[in-house]
Amino acid sequence: MSWQAARVIETRTETPRVCTLVLDLADWPGHRAGQHVDVRLTAADGYQAERSYSIASAPESSNVELTVERLDDGEVSPYLTQVAGIGDQFEVRGPIGGYFVWESSVARPLALVGGGSGIVPLMAILRHRASSVSSAASDVQPAALLYSARAEVEVIYRREIDELAANDASLRVTYTLTRAQPNGWRGYDRRIDRAMLEQVLMPLGAPPVIYVCGPTAMVESAATLLVSLGHSPDDILTERFGPSGIGEPA
Repeated sequence: MSWQAARVIETRTETPRVCTLVLDLADWPGHRAGQHVDVRLTAADGYQAERSYSIASAPESSNVELTVERLDDGEVSPYLTQVAGIGDQFEVRGPIGGYFVWESSVARPLALVGGGSGIVPLMAILRHRASSVSSAASDVQPAALLYSARAEVEVIYRREIDELAANDASLRVTYTLTRAQPNGWRGYDRRIDRAMLEQVLMPLGAPPVIYVCGPTAMVESAATLLVSLGHSPDDILTERFGPSGIGEPA
């Protein structure tokens, strides 16, 4: 894979620390839901910094969307979230990854478990699924999303996720806020645990294929709990964000 120029054509604020960049790439080959790209910035003195970011847009989109969380000590995310504007360019290489991907042709229930910015590749999957559901005449497999965030203001894509669920009876969305909950909150108010996973996934019926993405500790805990609930390790696909995963160190 070679590097190519990506031009910013739109920016969207998702949360106080998260921004989506819509990119135009002249030679984009297309991607699968769940893949990521490498981003490279080059300073005037020649210094370069690279980071990997999941693709948020569905394969059906004509552009590539990256949703980036600002990390104050990061080398790349402060530029992408606070400086980059329409018309700016940087280098992108990809798409990358063939393991953590989902295809609409998979005829099995789907379960998505995300924490923080780990929702990004799961959103690409949800968007891809929505396109397939809208064109399907029958045999739509059920899906469930369990999304953990520290506070309501930090829930990325909240409006779009709720709209997807409102327009699709086969999609069930559950939130849990681990640090602060607003008055009248009806979701969960703790970290993801065994009982929560069981309650969210049980209505799916048949064993689902499960995608788990988020901070390393959350992903490892969720995967262990899922196995304890009887799910096959072969049905659990994981991707970690942090020092050993995609994205900048948390």
